[in-house]
Amino acid sequence: MEKLPTLLSALQRHNVEYALVGAAALGVHGLVRATEDIDLFVRPEPANVASLKAALRDVWNDPAIDEISAADLAGDYPTVRYGTPDEDMVVDIIARLGEAWRYEDLQWVASDWNGVTVRVATPETLYRMKKGTPRPQDKVDAFRLREKFSLPEN
Repeated sequence: MEKLPTLLSALQRHNVEYALVGAAALGVHGLVRATEDIDLFVRPEPANVASLKAALRDVWNDPAIDEISAADLAGDYPTVRYGTPDEDMVVDIIARLGEAWRYEDLQWVASDWNGVTVRVATPETLYRMKKGTPRPQDKVDAFRLREKFSLPEN
């Protein structure tokens, strides 16, 4: 995950409309836990996906980046898993989670993380995303978010 700050800087430089979610977002909010991937919720519009691909190319010289498409993200399979060529990290690019979450549904804030401005889902949004899932780790994450930020259970 050593390239995470580089990726986040590239997203900022290319004005990508995204929100960091998942364990990396928890870390930005001060709730650190191990993870093997980076979860980016993105607006699936062609111009934004082109900016996203330009940002990824700033970090990795990988022809596989060209396979990421706005049509896929806006279609039946709204998540693309990008495995970086150096195997440093996996980037999950998400436009929708079922019918429950779309990019437009997310509340995010710009937060400074290690000198980089990061668009990160708010603690409330992360809690709502995690509290009802069947994964035990998500339930733990939801509990930790609720406790740290004094969030109501509903």
